Amino acid sequence: MARHCFRIGAAAAAAALGLLTGLSPRAASAAPLHTGTTGPGHTATSRFVPGPCPRTPEPIEALANARCGYLEVPENRTRPDGRTIRLAVAVIPATSAKPVQDPVVFMSGGPGGETFDDIPFLVSSGLNRDRELIVMAQRGNLYDQPDLACPELDRFYATSVGLPSYAPQTRRLMLDAVKRCRDRLTADGTDLSAYNSTENAADFADLRTALGIKQWNVYGHSYGSNLALTYLRLHPQGIRAVALDSIAPAHYVSLPFAWAGAKEGLDHLYQACAAEPRCKSRYPDLARTLNEQVRKLEAHPLTLNVKPPQGGDPVKVVLDGGALVNLLVAKAIPFKDVPAAIDELGRGRPERFARARAAGSVQVEGQTAHGLTNSVVCSEWIPDHSASDVLKAGREAFPDWPEPVLAQAPQLAFQEEVCRVWNVPDRTAEMREAPVGPVPTLFLNGTFDMKTGASWAQRTARTLPRSTTVQIPGIGHWVVPQSPCAQQVLASFLTRPTAPDTGCVADLEWEPFTITPK
Repeated sequence: MARHCFRIGAAAAAAALGLLTGLSPRAASAAPLHTGTTGPGHTATSRFVPGPCPRTPEPIEALANARCGYLEVPENRTRPDGRTIRLAVAVIPATSAKPVQDPVVFMSGGPGGETFDDIPFLVSSGLNRDRELIVMAQRGNLYDQPDLACPELDRFYATSVGLPSYAPQTRRLMLDAVKRCRDRLTADGTDLSAYNSTENAADFADLRTALGIKQWNVYGHSYGSNLALTYLRLHPQGIRAVALDSIAPAHYVSLPFAWAGAKEGLDHLYQACAAEPRCKSRYPDLARTLNEQVRKLEAHPLTLNVKPPQGGDPVKVVLDGGALVNLLVAKAIPFKDVPAAIDELGRGRPERFARARAAGSVQVEGQTAHGLTNSVVCSEWIPDHSASDVLKAGREAFPDWPEPVLAQAPQLAFQEEVCRVWNVPDRTAEMREAPVGPVPTLFLNGTFDMKTGASWAQRTARTLPRSTTVQIPGIGHWVVPQSPCAQQVLASFLTRPTAPDTGCVADLEWEPFTITPK
């Protein structure tokens, strides 16, 4: 769900902060100052500065009554005399007349996803029903200073729909966009090596202390679950409970991991179709048809002019094997329509996939912090796996697919070359340590998720003895906003972390698949 102000003065915000933390307005004005120890011999100063809420492109209703500001932190905590950066923060009040005192803090996906755009989904999912919801844009995000957006890459992605997925020309254009973004950011003095999960986790630890919060709950999805586990491992103090949605465990994530997730989600979709009599009867050879189309389109790509779903003039799209795989993993087509789309493709009707590909021609420039994306991916996910590891994982997952498709991890094309351009230090050794401890943990995963397979929750839970794992059938990436049952489970977990009510899961079924005439 990769989506989408009320302004108050500093004095009013300080008074509001006092209500949040139980401090007097005067104490709240002084409370933001905080000195935190981030490691042996390293001390850094952070503080919360009340201020106006961000000006979002579309008004976010929940920000009208929110208390906002910035967390000021060192860019690089190993260089305490270095520059300071500012991270946008919003505290959204509970809707309950008698909220509980432990708020929930949200960690968004990506890395580099626009955090404030997630607020409507969080609110509609009930995250602030009984407790305050705290949202902070991870370092480098939109509304932060600096903002590590890469409009160069946004423009590349918009044009790439008309290019073969893994052709040399596509590779050159992408690497050129990456280099231009890197050169621009570093020319502004940005230390790209400081935009990583360890620093991100320390930011959240500092935020809790700066706001004067004794204890809070953590909810993270996708990369946010990765960050939440890193935070739990490095800064367990003050964490009451952790909810992880669409788990991407820091000690497992890599390029080969992407192939395992794609296979698991696709296999679950095949099994669901086979378990539904009408789907099984209408699409009896779904896996074989998809395998044939991946091979056929990679050998002989289709070039079409297609109108994007968002409207506008038709655009040129190239539909090849790589594009087909990436569209499936990205859930560019609703799951209920996937069997029909694959069947139509096999019958010479590529329109559904072509329209989904055309949707990528409309990119909102500057919304995604690609600088944070590359700094995290290139330092934490890539260095301890080789190109041959990626190809091997692809062959194990999909032995019938052609090598050019399997050589590139889904949604992470040319990533090894990108990382050579981005050039940040290897941090994999410190990220491969599993989190341990008694903090109650909830894992929520969707069975159709082709980005982060549901089985990773069970593996991660082995070192977290007070954990509960829940799988929601027929749901893809980022479960809670899509499932009322998942919302109930999460609310129950936040109320009783060691004994959540998961009863609604037993009766769940996936949405029936679309059945088209033969």
